[in-house]
Amino acid sequence: MSGPKDSGSTVKQPTHPEHSLQGNTDGRLLAPDLARGFMLLIIAIAHATLWVVATETTQIGRPLGGTLVDDITNFFSTLFVVNRGLPLFALLFGYGLAMMVRRQTESGMLERKSKQLIRRRALFLILFGIIHAVFIGGIDILFVYGISTFLIGWILFKKDKVLTYALVYMSLFFVIVLPIIWVIFSVITDIANVETPSRGSLTPGNYVEALFYNVINLPIGMLGQLVMYPMLLTLLIGVWAGRRNLLDAKLHRNWLKGMAIIGTTVLIVGALPLALISVGMWITTPQMEGFMTFLQIISGIAGGLGYMGIFGLIGSSVKQAGLITRSLQALGRRSLTFYVFNETLLVILLSPVVLGLGASTHSTGALLIALFVWLLSLVIAAIMAEKRIPGPLDSLMRKLVYK
Repeated sequence: MSGPKDSGSTVKQPTHPEHSLQGNTDGRLLAPDLARGFMLLIIAIAHATLWVVATETTQIGRPLGGTLVDDITNFFSTLFVVNRGLPLFALLFGYGLAMMVRRQTESGMLERKSKQLIRRRALFLILFGIIHAVFIGGIDILFVYGISTFLIGWILFKKDKVLTYALVYMSLFFVIVLPIIWVIFSVITDIANVETPSRGSLTPGNYVEALFYNVINLPIGMLGQLVMYPMLLTLLIGVWAGRRNLLDAKLHRNWLKGMAIIGTTVLIVGALPLALISVGMWITTPQMEGFMTFLQIISGIAGGLGYMGIFGLIGSSVKQAGLITRSLQALGRRSLTFYVFNETLLVILLSPVVLGLGASTHSTGALLIALFVWLLSLVIAAIMAEKRIPGPLDSLMRKLVYK
C-alpha cells in the first residue's frame, strides 16, 4: 500500500475505491478477498451461537443439549467454525499489514511515516471497536486487533531474523502456558458451577443495562483474547506469510497445497476430541476437557492456514469470475463494513435487548440466522460492487488513516 506524501519522498495515495480492513489496494490478489468474504461467514456462525442464552454451554460457547440436529451442528461447528474464523482473520490481518508496509517501502515512503500510519490504523481500529462493542453491542474483534497492532507493529519494520525469534519464543510461550490456563479454567468452572447456569441470567435486559455491561466486558474480553487465545502468534504468522506473498499461487503453489492438506487435517484431528465431548459422546474429567479445549484452539491456527491455502489455490484457478466469485470478492473488499453490518443484524435478531430470538432458538436456529445474515450481506456487497460503491466504514478508515 502506498501512502500520502512525506517530506523527502514522493509517494502515491491509495486510489482503489474498495479498501478492506487489511488495507490492500488495487492490483491485489483475488485470494485474500475471497478468504475475507468466507471468513465473515465463519465469524457470523460462531458469534450467532454466543447469543443463545436459554441453555448451558461448553467452554467454547456452544449450547449444550437440544435435538439430534443441534448435536450435529455443534459437532461440525466445533471442527470447522469455532476458533477457526478468528485465526483466519488474524492471519489475513497480519498478512495485510506486512503487504502494506512493503508497498509503502517500495513507494519510497520514509519508515517514520509508515510507522505513523500503522499507529493511526491501530488507533482507529480501537476507536471503531469501542463504538461497535459498547454502543452496538456486537461481539467485537476490532478492539483487540487494534491493541495487537500496537503490540507487534514494531516487528513489521524489523528483519526476518527478529520475526523468526519472535515466532519461536511466542510459540513456546503459548504451547506451554495455554494448556495450563485452560486446564485451570476448566477446573475452576467445574467447581464454581456444579450445574452451569444458562447465560440468560447473565445478559442485560435493556439497552441501558447493555451499555454498562458492554463497557465492563470490553477490557475483560480483550485480555481474554490476548491471554487465552494465541492471537499475537497468529498475527505474526500472518506477517511472515505476507512478507513472502504466500497467497500468490504463481510463486507458492506447492506451499498452498501443503497448507490446504496439512492445515485442514490438523484442524480436524485437533478439534475431534472436544467435538466428541460437546455432543456427549465422550465423558471425561474437567482437566482433560480443558486440555482438549487447548488442542481445539491451537489447531485453529493450522485451520486458518489450511483455509488460506484453499483460497489461495481457488483464487489462482479462477480464469473468469462468475457471480458467486465476484460477490464473495466484493464482500471481502468491504470486510470492515460488513463485519459490523453482520454483527449489528445478529444483535437485532438475537440480543435480549432487541428481538431476543437467542432465548428461543438453539444451535441450528442460530446457524440459520447467521447464514441468512451473511447471504444478505453477500447480495448487498455484490450490488455495491456493481454500482462501484465502496464500503462506507472501509472508506472512512482509509480517510482517517491517510487524512
